[in-house]
Amino acid sequence: MKYWMIVVLSLLLALPARAGVEVREVTSPGGVSAWLVEEPSIPFVALEIRFRGGASLDAPGKRGATNLMMGLLEEGAGSLDSQGFARAAEALAAQFDYDVSDDTASVSARFLSENKDQAIALLRLSLVAPTIDETALERVRGQVLAGIRSDAQDPNAIAGRAFDALAFGDHPYGSPLEGSAETVQALSRDDIVAAYRGLLARDRVHVAAVGDITEAELGTLLDHLLGDLPAAGAPMPAPVQPMLSGGTTLIDYDTPQAVALFGHQGMARDDEDFFAAYVLNTILGGGGFESRLMEEVRVKRGLTYGVYSYLVPKDLAALYLGSVSSANDRIFEAVEVIRAEWARMAAHGVTEEELTRAKALLTGAYPLRFDGNGAIARILVGMQIEGLGTDYIATRNARVNAVTRADVNRVAAELLRPEGLHFVIVGKPGKG
Repeated sequence: MKYWMIVVLSLLLALPARAGVEVREVTSPGGVSAWLVEEPSIPFVALEIRFRGGASLDAPGKRGATNLMMGLLEEGAGSLDSQGFARAAEALAAQFDYDVSDDTASVSARFLSENKDQAIALLRLSLVAPTIDETALERVRGQVLAGIRSDAQDPNAIAGRAFDALAFGDHPYGSPLEGSAETVQALSRDDIVAAYRGLLARDRVHVAAVGDITEAELGTLLDHLLGDLPAAGAPMPAPVQPMLSGGTTLIDYDTPQAVALFGHQGMARDDEDFFAAYVLNTILGGGGFESRLMEEVRVKRGLTYGVYSYLVPKDLAALYLGSVSSANDRIFEAVEVIRAEWARMAAHGVTEEELTRAKALLTGAYPLRFDGNGAIARILVGMQIEGLGTDYIATRNARVNAVTRADVNRVAAELLRPEGLHFVIVGKPGKG
């Protein structure tokens, strides 16, 4: 392992798990806002930058352009080629990561305080002056195509693609953000540049910094790093209503174990009942071995190693999803047990004992998320994206504890739609 990586990892591991963090809002002289948790005890800074829009900004027929563009940001910038950029980052003991989801594009930076100015200057090059040269484009395109070919043989990926297509059709949510082999092959450098210009803009950026940096230093950093980005990016896509109806879609695929992805419409993150839905899901399928689905499908009947449910409040739509895998000759039985448990909770709600246990799980595990500067920075940016206040960390557990059994049971009756569950099954269902 490279020396700089050992230094950075040792700093990360030295940070205590903590939820009692003080979050301050900072506005740069140029008007860029960010959230800051100042922690000067260790000479290390984590910076998280997130651009709203993500891969959903792909133009029609250009699916995969944003994903490919994000993969090119560190493949040469300014006068540096790909290897030169990597060597410069290594020499500074800096680490940069670029990622994309349907709703956001993320840039994560980790650097030592003593190298702050040089690290930010290098990161800035990747954001405002990426070269996007043809050689790097073809190399990254090949990597993306290899991933697409791999996903084409992965039952879980097959199920996910089919489910998304059923739910969202021609909306960007309806296809993989990586694109298809056909769309990725057809992308030109001009398409990548258009995706870059449409996404990396100041009107959709959210920033968090955690570590050895002051408010004044952060303000100066923000203007230098982001001040030359365009003021506005491409228009955001319109919200979409999931087009799901109850039923089952079977995809014949030769695999020893069938997999199923299931779900229906969910709940938006800003809904006043979201905390009740969150507790509800913990009891139903989000609480690991403590959940009802795990008890009924795995423990009692031995139909699976794992079954889970999860709320998916995207920016432009909300789903309530679940997943399970089982032997081909038993997957239909697992599906029926899930439907029955969905209906039972909708009709009869939860017990007081289940509610108490779920609250203890959710509140007890929450501080463990704050296990380093990088994790805290990611949480803070996520809070901004979701429209939460800087006091959320301090009040979150109280909000969980405020949920009553009556709240959960009311939401269960409204949210859970057993007749609307759609299952996409990939495998040889019914065959031993």
